[in-house]
Amino acid sequence: MTSSERDTRTAVDKALALLTAFGTDAAVGVGVSELARRAELSKSTAFRLLGTLERNGAVERAGTNYRLGPMLHELAAPVTMPETDLVRDTFTPFLAHLYERTRQTVHLAVLDGPNVVYLNKLHGLQHVPAPSRIGGRIPAYCTAVGKAMMAFNPALTEQVLASELAPWTPRTVTTPEALQRELARVRAEGVAFDREEIRMGLVCVAAPIMSPTGAPVAAMSVSGPTTNYDPRSMAPALRAVCGEASKAYAARLRALRRHS
Repeated sequence: MTSSERDTRTAVDKALALLTAFGTDAAVGVGVSELARRAELSKSTAFRLLGTLERNGAVERAGTNYRLGPMLHELAAPVTMPETDLVRDTFTPFLAHLYERTRQTVHLAVLDGPNVVYLNKLHGLQHVPAPSRIGGRIPAYCTAVGKAMMAFNPALTEQVLASELAPWTPRTVTTPEALQRELARVRAEGVAFDREEIRMGLVCVAAPIMSPTGAPVAAMSVSGPTTNYDPRSMAPALRAVCGEASKAYAARLRALRRHS
């Protein structure tokens, strides 16, 4: 649309154009200027409409960018698959045990392409606002749970390294080289860290739960405020609980095969 042409679209048309403009970047996030360009809107109009969409849960802030919000995720949520039920039912008792050992906020997540999906979350006594929510999706590269699983998934790692690593905070790892180094440390140490990479003031440690074949099935994490929480102190408890969860998952699979 040229500057001389009058935009005759209704406000609803323009809002839908903005939502469509996210495209494949819906989970990573897109800046206002880029969304305005894609939707053929002025930046001021895009900013105003995004504010309305944010108040209604259709979009949410992702650092300096916007991404699709919880309302649209809930509308588009797929029917729960039996495998997801198996993972959640098997690991939730271990998540509760991890909470009892740490008294911090704990998460259970799985991979969905280049994103993590949170299956369960228990809030700690020191609650810190976080973008994670049950059923929510966040790019794997800027979360501890995501890095814990990516480190043992070469195909996904290659896919993520070839894509844009948008910054959610000033501390987000945004270069392929730095992310590769982090994933190598995860493989060596068995735990991954998020050091204010998804939200300033929030740090997290995570470990993978492995299948009998050595592939990551899920991950658990322990998060807390930077003011009085050292994520490294939770690494031993996390490794122990995730190790027990891996054994329980293998036993559950053996039982299912016997009765199938």
